[in-house]
Amino acid sequence: MLIKIGIAMLAFAANSVLCRLALAGQQIDPMSFSLIRVCSGAVVLLVLYLFSAQKTKIEWSVKNGFFLALYIVAFSLAYLHLDAGVGALLLFGTVQLSMVGYGLCHGEKINMRRGAGLCIAIIGILILLLPGAAAPNLVYAAIMVLSGIGWAMYSIAGKKMQNPLASTLANFVMAIPFVLLAYAVFYTKSFALPQGMLLAVLSGGLASSGAYVLWYVIVKQIDHVTASSVQLSVPCLAIMGGALFIGEVLSWRIIMSAIIVLVGIALVIRTIPDQTHAPSTLK
Repeated sequence: MLIKIGIAMLAFAANSVLCRLALAGQQIDPMSFSLIRVCSGAVVLLVLYLFSAQKTKIEWSVKNGFFLALYIVAFSLAYLHLDAGVGALLLFGTVQLSMVGYGLCHGEKINMRRGAGLCIAIIGILILLLPGAAAPNLVYAAIMVLSGIGWAMYSIAGKKMQNPLASTLANFVMAIPFVLLAYAVFYTKSFALPQGMLLAVLSGGLASSGAYVLWYVIVKQIDHVTASSVQLSVPCLAIMGGALFIGEVLSWRIIMSAIIVLVGIALVIRTIPDQTHAPSTLK
């Protein structure tokens, strides 16, 4: 299970780096990136489904398609003016709060140690948002928060899906009309250079499609608190990726925030949840 989680988190971080690399280099606009990303993801998933041994019935859901589209479109827009690591911190901080809140409202319990870990992780996110020269643009930070809400709702919906591959294929297909609508709104500002298109295809066809199928497998086996907390490792990976591949500056604020978030995650993951309230634990 831990290996599967590690692969999924690396793919999530890759999405942040690929998107920021394309937009920071002005290789493509956010809506074109979103559209190519979701379409390439749908194509790859369709191929995987056609060659799968068991072709289970596809579960179509307009709601899940909307959540996925909301995440993808807001994600791309926010990365116009957010560094890869900063955006990932905001994104998955929002995901954690949303999923934990949902879990608590539906009967999941948190012991003292897990609660402390969650609080520490949230403090790490808040440190990032404190006013100052290194603080992110609040408008684009808010857009990334909206993206996080979309991803949290998409992840929560994954617990109800019977077949991860068929469900993810359906969700990508259902997301395309919503992304097309957003693209139409911003059409006059659209442009796409070959490198930007390639990065969007890599994001959708590799870092998104397969990773989302894997994530749907994972979330069915762990509780909402653990699912939300492990995703807070993604910002740390994205920070390293942004520094290595994009040349983003590692400020002390970002480093401190990432370390605090990791400490909080460690507390949550190392604490075994009460089996009477949580469906499963990491193995």
